[in-house]
Amino acid sequence: MSSIAVKKGFGAILWEYLTTVDHKKIAHLYLMGGGFFFLVGGLEALLIRIQLLKPQNTFLSEQTFNEMFTMHGTTMIFLAAMPLLFAFMNAVVPLQIGARDVAFPFLNSLGFWLFFFGGVFLNLSWIFGSVPDAGWTSYATLSLASPGHGIDFYTLGLQISGFGTLISGINFLVTIINMRAPGMTFMRMPLFTWTTFIASTLILFAFPPLTVGIFFLMFDRLFGANFFDVAMGGNAVIWEHVFWIFGHPEVYILVLPAFGIFSEIIPTFSRKRLFGYSSMVFATVLIGFLGFMVWAHHMFTTGLGNVANAIFAVATMAIAVPTGIKIFNWLLTMWGGSIKISVPMLWSLGFIPTFVMGGVTGVMQGIAPLDYQLHDTYFIVAHFHYVILGGVVFAILAGLHFYWPKMWGTMLSEKIGYFTFVFFFIGFHLTFFIQHFLGLFGMPRRVATYLPGQGLELGNLISSIGAFMMAVGAISLVYNIIITVVKNKKVGNDPWGDGRTIEWAIPSPPPFYNFKQTPLVRGLDTYWIEKTEGKKELTPAEPLSDIHMPNNSFVPVVISFGLFVAAFGAMYNPLNQVGDGKSWALPMLIIGLLITFGSMLFRSIKDDHGYHIHKEDLMDDEGGESK
Repeated sequence: MSSIAVKKGFGAILWEYLTTVDHKKIAHLYLMGGGFFFLVGGLEALLIRIQLLKPQNTFLSEQTFNEMFTMHGTTMIFLAAMPLLFAFMNAVVPLQIGARDVAFPFLNSLGFWLFFFGGVFLNLSWIFGSVPDAGWTSYATLSLASPGHGIDFYTLGLQISGFGTLISGINFLVTIINMRAPGMTFMRMPLFTWTTFIASTLILFAFPPLTVGIFFLMFDRLFGANFFDVAMGGNAVIWEHVFWIFGHPEVYILVLPAFGIFSEIIPTFSRKRLFGYSSMVFATVLIGFLGFMVWAHHMFTTGLGNVANAIFAVATMAIAVPTGIKIFNWLLTMWGGSIKISVPMLWSLGFIPTFVMGGVTGVMQGIAPLDYQLHDTYFIVAHFHYVILGGVVFAILAGLHFYWPKMWGTMLSEKIGYFTFVFFFIGFHLTFFIQHFLGLFGMPRRVATYLPGQGLELGNLISSIGAFMMAVGAISLVYNIIITVVKNKKVGNDPWGDGRTIEWAIPSPPPFYNFKQTPLVRGLDTYWIEKTEGKKELTPAEPLSDIHMPNNSFVPVVISFGLFVAAFGAMYNPLNQVGDGKSWALPMLIIGLLITFGSMLFRSIKDDHGYHIHKEDLMDDEGGESK
């Protein structure tokens, strides 16, 4: 039983998480890391709304305001929403397909630590007093002119973090293609696994353009490469193309897993199979395909011409069709179902009208002449937040309550969950609904203040009050998590009582090997099929035998730390076009790269065959503890 011994003590737990390659513990890391950055981004948003609470407010200076909204957008998109979705992907997808882990456990750990060190590097800009200030899109005309090292923190931090995202996306693609249990055909995969698969495909094709674009921007600033400097023959609009070729698929990289979470919650609490499963799958694939054909609708005002504008306008309207299919399928899943109201279901019910509103205003933006009027007004801010916050964050909050028992073995308080929902949901609509009208009244985006007597005072006051209500909801969620951890009241494998997919058939939290025997998948909603036949366990696809498991490794942390160190050396190199090069920069760059490549070499030559859990141990094990 030594292989299944439980380690105790804070030091042992910390070391376990630093070295783990278990997808379930990496899910915990993503949840904690992404949750931390979510709170940081939320605090930045609150400071923005305090500044805009009244006309000619001096709470923040114009420069600080620019830094605040730049870091808010960058943090929320790259360091909060994506990692939190990766938390659910890691926690759920291998279980849903009957796998014992992801395809590359070492790379899974490396992906997290790259994200974490990249995020820490970016946010250290606050401490170093030189913060990114060109918006989360960092358009080249602004970022090349930005003094200090703020944009360098942006480019280097996002490169490190982006490598982690790309690695994780490839990992999930290989996992879903190669590691499905016997009988788990593509058309039997749960919708969350399908949306993870398509989102990972989008990551594979969308992140390389961003990586290349950021490299060009980084070389422009650090070494005077002049890719985007118009005065030296560069082209600033190319940055917009490169960014939005990534940026619009990024919306679906976030939204599709959110759709997958709702597609698991709604059938569970409707006690009914998901309506139109095949059409949902094909709608997901179509959204992924069309997501790459609409990027220039962000650029209608750059002068691409009528033909280009018309093409991207049509594509923008077309992508609403598969999204509409999903909306109707969720509604028809609930229609005639025996609906059970819970916190996850409340978020799902709130999501549908909210996201429809965001989608409708998106189709409006597809009309190029109208976009000319609304571009860079608060109407766009409202639309964007209705899609990302009303779609993705609602899904994250729903998924947090829904999958918390499976991830931790305890249940978040439903009463406090209702309180969180009411304050956050009402606060969200107060904050952003009124911003549509502020945009129609002519309030531009990215302004630190506004003059009195322009009809903007009441709308901004209401918006700021809503932001404080959302903050109250977020605080109640944190309180809910804390008291749940303190109480540590354990729940069974299927705490909601109506679990349909196979992750609900194993203990909560799952054992570190997931399944004693690989399950046989007999159809869509396999666990539901087994339950209707009176069985409490899954039908095994193999006899009980030894299980091979990978060893933990500290190398991913060291590789990521090496890039973190090298980034400081690159930023302060003597050739930097924004000045103040340091004599220690080149040695630091070399040392950081030596740490990274030395660790990679060590990993390559180390003979690590993992270990085996013997079937005798499995027969004795209760299956509820993690290694």
